Amino acid sequence: MNDVIESIRSWPWLWAWLAFLAIVLVRAGATYGIGRAIAAGVLRERRPGPKVGRAMQQVHRWGPPAVTVSFFTVGAQTAINLGAGLSRMTLSRYLTGLLPGAAIWATIWSTIGMSAFLAVFSGGSERSAWLIVLAVVVAVAFLLARSVRQGDPAPDLERD
Repeated sequence: MNDVIESIRSWPWLWAWLAFLAIVLVRAGATYGIGRAIAAGVLRERRPGPKVGRAMQQVHRWGPPAVTVSFFTVGAQTAINLGAGLSRMTLSRYLTGLLPGAAIWATIWSTIGMSAFLAVFSGGSERSAWLIVLAVVVAVAFLLARSVRQGDPAPDLERD
């Protein structure tokens, strides 16, 4: 782990920013794509959980600015990107929110975000930090599974 941290610290800022930009474009785009795929089939039979339902309504109401602003948040980002796909936002409208949001996210993570991450993971408390990350992943998976099980019939949203 220390070799990885030292390697990342040695990168020029622009390369780190471009790596973070690529990561968020792939991750957020995949989340949107999953939402579109779910909307094509599953939502005809079930309604999403309350958090994703609220995200869908916000995306439907505010459009691309909701996607951009989501990159300033922790936790709502995935719900908003999924909500954009579930609400069937067109790809061109989605990209007008994704691109500036991804640039913002890459800037945050290539500056203060990565500094905070490195402070946690390079200070000898790696095992504790990884346990916290694992606990968060398990909690999110549990909440998502519960949300899917408690679904109702889908709302009838207008198409973009």
